[in-house]
Amino acid sequence: MRWEWDDAGDSRVANLWHLREELSRSQKVVYSKWYRGRATFFSRELFRALLALLGKTKGLSEESSSVLDVLAEDSPLSTKVLKKGVELQGRALEGIYHKALKPLWNRGLIVGYGEVDEGAFPSLAIGSTELLFEDLWRESRSIKEEKAMEIIEILLKDNLTFFKEIKKQVQLLSEIKPQSKKRGTIKGRDLYRD
Repeated sequence: MRWEWDDAGDSRVANLWHLREELSRSQKVVYSKWYRGRATFFSRELFRALLALLGKTKGLSEESSSVLDVLAEDSPLSTKVLKKGVELQGRALEGIYHKALKPLWNRGLIVGYGEVDEGAFPSLAIGSTELLFEDLWRESRSIKEEKAMEIIEILLKDNLTFFKEIKKQVQLLSEIKPQSKKRGTIKGRDLYRD
């Protein structure tokens, strides 16, 4: 396919883009920028197991925690609104914004959920997994890590690349030194981070 957005481009490109948006809102699958920062769709079963292993907030930077806090109040949000909410607007802060999102995508703490028209090109709407997939979030909390890894091994037996990436993310998370619980507030609500 010719990946151009002009009149000479392949119409299947636009169709694929619209399908991505439709699937991400469907709740039948989970959309993330997970594998090497690329668009990744997960089955609900696989994502639930992934959350059981990786869905932790320990060791998040202040910026990542701020993004998560803003999304805990309102999800999903457009890139423009989210950047404004965490005060990371402008070209100079673009790198900090993307660095803040990376661990959130990698741990399954945020998901893509449709898109928002913000001008010339639609923007991916980003939301808190805990809010948008509350059932998966809640169920993942009752799965022991060993059981989660068993589920992942079964589901990814034919996809060694993804399985290795999950193991890498689990290892990175295990290397984060435990911290005492940090207390914060959002609009008067007490929050505790693990």
